[in-house]
Amino acid sequence: MPLSENLFANPVRLLAPMEGLTDPLMRQILTQIASDLGRPYDWSVSEFIRITQHVLPAHVFYRYVPELHHDAKTASGTPIHVQILGSDAQLMAENAAYACELGAPAIDINFGCPAKTVNSHRGGSVLLDEPETMYQIISAVRLSVPAHIPVSAKIRLGYTDTSRMDDIRGAIAASGADWLTIHARTKTQGYKPPAYWDKIQSFNALDIPVIANGEIWTAAQANDCMTQSATHHLMLGRGAVTRPDLVAQVDSHTNANAESNTESLENASTLLWQDLIAHQIKFLEGAAKNDVVLVGRYKQWLGMLTKGYAEAQTLWERIKREKNKAVIISALQASVQK
Repeated sequence: MPLSENLFANPVRLLAPMEGLTDPLMRQILTQIASDLGRPYDWSVSEFIRITQHVLPAHVFYRYVPELHHDAKTASGTPIHVQILGSDAQLMAENAAYACELGAPAIDINFGCPAKTVNSHRGGSVLLDEPETMYQIISAVRLSVPAHIPVSAKIRLGYTDTSRMDDIRGAIAASGADWLTIHARTKTQGYKPPAYWDKIQSFNALDIPVIANGEIWTAAQANDCMTQSATHHLMLGRGAVTRPDLVAQVDSHTNANAESNTESLENASTLLWQDLIAHQIKFLEGAAKNDVVLVGRYKQWLGMLTKGYAEAQTLWERIKREKNKAVIISALQASVQK
């Protein structure tokens, strides 16, 4: 396809949109780490911007995607695509067009969010039960957005089950979407393991690139996902927050396997705890509404890091009730001392 031909010339690695998690500050940190490790993300996608009753003012788009002020890229140069969510095709189209006027390099449409409050207002994954509505939204957005700007969609395998997969695939095929990202679970399955990567295969019949997502915590799982889904393109979510070096590990693992080179695999780029300290401090010194919010967001990240770093668990036990940012930074600096 013309719009995706260059973007997908090689396997792409993307940082997933995760509401309340991969906000602008977290995107800045994670994309910087990936860039420093020599395997930058090809792009990331913003948290969803909910479209309800009107065309949103510019300040709303800038709040969710401040990167629009900087050529829609993070400080490390990673492009940020703008994700929108809603059920009114015309409103979605008008907002998408305005986002492009503000500098969005691509528009992604959210049909995957499983949140009850979102679904109850006909947004996110509930629309997987309405393939015709999906078609109307994607095609309206595609028609409203300049021809050179890609439009993509992110879906799950279904809402309560996978019985509508054929209809969903047909809607995507007819809509004009430039590529498709699939979280390999239904809404009902939420985030509970496993992810059903093999079910992504049927979407490869579409004449557009397909990106696999869901339950990728390690390089080995990434390899299994690519094998079972029959696509080389991956979107990394919670695993990339838990192990910020996951994107580099994935490609090192893939290259090592291709070369049958165990030594290459053993020498894969790894971010040690002491190397992550400076990034955590930068996070704690980042922009936020206030320090209470910032400390809360940091503790959320640290809690996830405990799944990837033993040192994080020790630090968590020490600061989990601490509210003073300066004290947390001191404890963080001390965590590398033996």
